[in-house]
Amino acid sequence: MSTILFHIKNGVAHITLNRPEKLNSFNRDMALLLQAKLDECTSLHEVRCVYITGSGKGFSAGQDLAEVTDPQGPTMSQILGDHYNPIVKKIRHMPKPVIAAVNGVAAGAGANIALCCDIVVAASSASFIQAFSRIGLIPDSGGTYFLPRLVGWQKASALAMLGDKISAEEAEKMGMIYKVYADDIFSNETILLAEKLAAMPTRSLALTKHALNHSFTHNFEEQLILEDKLQQEAALTYDFREGIEAFLQKRDPIFKGE
Repeated sequence: MSTILFHIKNGVAHITLNRPEKLNSFNRDMALLLQAKLDECTSLHEVRCVYITGSGKGFSAGQDLAEVTDPQGPTMSQILGDHYNPIVKKIRHMPKPVIAAVNGVAAGAGANIALCCDIVVAASSASFIQAFSRIGLIPDSGGTYFLPRLVGWQKASALAMLGDKISAEEAEKMGMIYKVYADDIFSNETILLAEKLAAMPTRSLALTKHALNHSFTHNFEEQLILEDKLQQEAALTYDFREGIEAFLQKRDPIFKGE
């Protein structure tokens, strides 16, 4: 059975982490296959939104510790350099929106891969755990970068050090994630959200993502310059012209992602 399930429907690439018997914890095979699928999503024009979720009861429990303790397994440096860091970089550099649909527990690297996505939604029964301190490690996979920016210094420091289990509702209240859905409607509602994004002007969403990425390091003046540059690019797209024409003609726009 493949560790990653993949299909495309209505402009959405559905990526499902598929080691349910291990709560979708990552081994080398799953990490490398996820990278390959993210690359495929980047290159395929028909993909206009990426939807990542997990099979079974979990989103991802993070690293499979059996691989860490295997004398023949990869080193910690290899796990980060070859597995997780490329994944979070590919998600942040993806010129399309990426949704993390957290259907269950998201722990360790699993939590931080979710949090690096553009929009994070969760089932009401889902939870988030910075589990690293429980085994004497530090948050990785971008956790020390994204978490303080999402919830603030104090919350991030406490969550990272204490390893508290945070419910989906708590995560929404503290601004860690976008929205929580009841379990019985979670799948349908979040797929509809992905399909809505897939029908939007993909280039402008990609430029928005680019601007947000740089807002972490730019000062105010630098960000205004970047907005000017990116807005000029957006104004040259087919979808901008279509959006204007649709507005003037009082009809719904039909965007092509071009």
